[in-house]
Amino acid sequence: MSIAAKFEIEYLQYLDQDGKETGKELPAFAKDLDHMVELYKLMVSTRVFDAKSIALQRTGKLGTYASCLGHEAAHVGIGSAMRREDSLAVSYREYGAQLYRGVKPREVYTYWGGDERGNDFKDAPAHDFAWCVPIGTQCLHAAGSALAFKIRKEPRVAVCTIGDGGSSKGDFYGAINVAGAQQLPLVAVIVNNQWAISVPRRIQSGSGTLAQKGIAAGLFCIQVDGNDIIAVRKAMEDALERARSGQGGSVIEAVTYRLGDHTTADDARRYRGEQEVKDAWERDPVPRLRKWLESKGKWDNAKEEAWKAECDDWMDNEVNAYLETKNQPATAMFDFLYAEVPADLEAQRELVASLDRKS
Repeated sequence: MSIAAKFEIEYLQYLDQDGKETGKELPAFAKDLDHMVELYKLMVSTRVFDAKSIALQRTGKLGTYASCLGHEAAHVGIGSAMRREDSLAVSYREYGAQLYRGVKPREVYTYWGGDERGNDFKDAPAHDFAWCVPIGTQCLHAAGSALAFKIRKEPRVAVCTIGDGGSSKGDFYGAINVAGAQQLPLVAVIVNNQWAISVPRRIQSGSGTLAQKGIAAGLFCIQVDGNDIIAVRKAMEDALERARSGQGGSVIEAVTYRLGDHTTADDARRYRGEQEVKDAWERDPVPRLRKWLESKGKWDNAKEEAWKAECDDWMDNEVNAYLETKNQPATAMFDFLYAEVPADLEAQRELVASLDRKS
């Protein structure tokens, strides 16, 4: 029997779960230890932000919130590899990537507090997309951006992120299919945290890897240790360079673990075993990078405590800015749907306005 084609999926890792190098030569950016310290500091900042976010929700100051606990290496690795002119289309928990690109915690809180003005980023690139709660549709947004970049002959790349469960959606397959067919500058990152809410990875897909889903679309595919920021960043840099130089798109699977609940509306203890979660904490990306930096003489306990104190001050300022933000009037819900408000909605708007005046 003849063979039509053969495929392989490379697995990339530079630091093991104990923070020790695997023997693979480090990429150039990882040899800049000062830069790696900055990436570590953002990972810690993201974790402090995440803990504060959950506390705000639990005290009734925030709506349902999607935690990023355990995803810090994957998310910061994605954001730090991108150029500002690239576009980012996230789902709803990639805060580390967004913080790197200039999104402020107060904007995150404004959005999860029920105010769409949180999507109007002041310092992040205006061409980055808003949070996308519908599963998978952000991949199509990114594919459309990539097509625009190609038509305009702009050396820019569209990046989208999606979870393991979301990678089974038709939106994801449609996006990577058109990216392959049209040689679009698209990088799709599957952040495989092992759980699509309560559905485990093992019954979500028959694929040996999620990365290989891109093979049928004609994209470059790779699986990386998503708890190793060096591996994520390197895979991203390579994929972005391929896309920018006209060599087409990529699918990157970053294998990590969701250490917390799916959202604050979830209780993962109902469907996950205690030992599984305990084992996942042994692969925690934050202490992994810290141990490596300590072995290089670039970090210690004093620096850790000082940085966490700075993070606490930073978060206090961001939370206060969010809590002091004046709410929009109820009539705002009518103001941004149509260029010209239809008569029936105009009547409803006047009714709401009158109720506002009475209150």
